[in-house]
Amino acid sequence: MVIIRSCFKSILVLSIVASCWILSVHGWSKEGHILTCRIAQNLLESRAAREVENLLPEYVEGDLSALCTWPDKVRIWYNYRWSSPLHYINTPDNACNYNYMRDCHDQYGAEDRCVDGAIQNFTSQLQRYVAGTDLKHNMTEALLFLSHFMGDIHQPMHVGFTSDEGGNTIELRWFRRKSNLHHVWDRDIILTALADYYDKNLDLFQRALERNITDGSWTDDIPSWTNCSDLFSCPQTYASESIKLACDYGYKGVTAGDTLSDEYFDSRLPIVMERIARGGVRLAMVLNRVFGEAHVDVAAA
Repeated sequence: MVIIRSCFKSILVLSIVASCWILSVHGWSKEGHILTCRIAQNLLESRAAREVENLLPEYVEGDLSALCTWPDKVRIWYNYRWSSPLHYINTPDNACNYNYMRDCHDQYGAEDRCVDGAIQNFTSQLQRYVAGTDLKHNMTEALLFLSHFMGDIHQPMHVGFTSDEGGNTIELRWFRRKSNLHHVWDRDIILTALADYYDKNLDLFQRALERNITDGSWTDDIPSWTNCSDLFSCPQTYASESIKLACDYGYKGVTAGDTLSDEYFDSRLPIVMERIARGGVRLAMVLNRVFGEAHVDVAAA
């Protein structure tokens, strides 16, 4: 098993070194994904923490967050183009709901190719690996894809409308800078919060999120966030939450050409913070279940 893990990690190191040359422009910003993965890793039980560390390349010294943006960086590579549709879900315009059978497909209609289907797939790969029945997939990559996609599915505009590509084609201004609605939710709100409230220090932002999880406004909500009887159906709940938030807060009151500033920032920041926190808490729940003593919900190979 150690030899196999080393092989997984050696293969990944080569792709990560090359990916450093690519600019990431998709998903939560790098800050959002880093926060999601840090929160999750700090909530791992001992067995899951060991398994995650074993699957990571040695040079990151056990830090999952160091590689949580890797799926964004490789999605434009020829060998990874298959992964590009897995970062999001396009839903019918103004339907404001998500249906797996209707919506989880790529631009060619291939079924299961969306962020919900991807989470199920990589969860299944890791479970079969733990059970010793999957030796053909790269499990380091499976861990990184799962960790990244759990962040993406909690970003409301990643479950957006088809015609505007989740807000990507709605061009506007964020204060004085050109942006688009998708990017506002990916990064602009986070960077503005970092600058205004956290002295551009991501560690301070992380501590604020974790305080609300352990002893703050979200503490009583954690049991409902982690309530999941079936790891393969729960991502549908997460996607449904996101499209509702996209309708109620992302798109609402916004038209192309608008300038979004203080009112939008102040009212949407709490939502962005909670979604990052939910993604981290739920990623920890999944990894603890996958790598825990009891292995349930194993999907068919």
